[in-house]
Amino acid sequence: MEIKKRQTLSEAFNVYFDRRMIKILLLGSISGFPWVIIGSSLSLWLKEDGLSRSTVGWAGLIFAVYAFNYLWAPLIDRIRIPWLTNKIGHRRGWIVSMQTIILLSLICWSVINPTTNLALVISVGLIIAIASATQDITVDALRIEQIGEHEGESMQAGAAMAVVGWWTGYKLGGVIALNAAEFFQNIGFENYWQITFLILGIVVIACNIGLMFINEPQQNDRKNSQRKTDEMIEKKIGASNPMAKIVVWITGTVLGPIISFFKKNGFSIAMAILAFIFLFKIGEAFLGRMSVIFYKEIGFTKSDIALYSKGLGWVTTVIFTLIGGLFAIRSGVIKALFISGILMASTNLLFSILAWSGKSEILFAIAVIFDDMAAAFATVAFVAFISLLVDRTYTATQYALLSSIGTAGRTTLAASSGAFVDWLNGDWGVFFIITAIMVIPSLIFLYMIRNKLKLND
Repeated sequence: MEIKKRQTLSEAFNVYFDRRMIKILLLGSISGFPWVIIGSSLSLWLKEDGLSRSTVGWAGLIFAVYAFNYLWAPLIDRIRIPWLTNKIGHRRGWIVSMQTIILLSLICWSVINPTTNLALVISVGLIIAIASATQDITVDALRIEQIGEHEGESMQAGAAMAVVGWWTGYKLGGVIALNAAEFFQNIGFENYWQITFLILGIVVIACNIGLMFINEPQQNDRKNSQRKTDEMIEKKIGASNPMAKIVVWITGTVLGPIISFFKKNGFSIAMAILAFIFLFKIGEAFLGRMSVIFYKEIGFTKSDIALYSKGLGWVTTVIFTLIGGLFAIRSGVIKALFISGILMASTNLLFSILAWSGKSEILFAIAVIFDDMAAAFATVAFVAFISLLVDRTYTATQYALLSSIGTAGRTTLAASSGAFVDWLNGDWGVFFIITAIMVIPSLIFLYMIRNKLKLND
């Protein structure tokens, strides 16, 4: 009988020194940055232009496209961007295309007044969200494909680095956006947000330059597996004319990833996995959607929010994401999900204390630190969990399908967060208590399937 020795903490930490982790960090940053644009920046832009909390909350429905990006993910797995694919690769070609759309959208925002053109502002925000959601499909696929299929420890470390990268793009992007907006506001520019969007466009260009330093592995196995699936479907159809080939391509592209997922896990386990993924981070999303509005209402300035929520929060997130990755490696991703879910619910209660006590920089810092700690643990465990579930034949599609189901819960339901606060007559303390309770149903589903999951670890 072979006895496997448990890794020491230093041995587990060495996995972070793999060169691939730096590339994954950069990919995560590219993925996280657009959320600053359509999250914090758009919310404050609309609020400071005189729009209500409910309007700001409902404007967040543009995030719902992240919940449905799996619908076009199969196309991204198979369609090659003309010229770009041959020059820089399949995955990178898609990312650069989407980054270009985001850049052009920011330029459009820089000349729009939201008070008189709210529909146009939201429409451009929707375009950014679609481009960002499409980009995420490719970023996640490229990130997973940097790691071997059965390198379980590297995959979990890669998940941690992807989360660090995402929060780096999101938090530091927020620092740039908030400080730039306040700077231009203080020196007298009425269109300070429009100028800020041009500054954010420069960051997008920098992301594209950084992308060129990430190599794209050749995926001949993926092409061969997809071809075999097409051949199997063609044999079942029993025809090889042009129309039959179109049907074969569409069927293999759309249904292949879904059939693979349910075949691997079984129907009941697969449905429980989907329920867990949908419910796990709803409470965090409700809190996150309204957090900036809450900070403003109790008296914090944009620079305060940038310092505590973005700057300090980023440092906390980086540290605890790396620790969370080590915890997932040593204890297993399932235990990490349970513990992070409980932490995530508990830390939401700190915002209730802040709401009831009034403006306090000390309480603000404590709440942000512990909330980011819990979010870091939860996100790295969640990303590792999904990454270990996917079939490499359909990396982009399956990861997009699973992550978008999680996003569906966070975006479609959390869009009502502003209206919910209004319904509670602005009682932020009760609101945050309810967000803490929202994690319980997901942990019940996870407990039911904890011993029946098939992970590529």
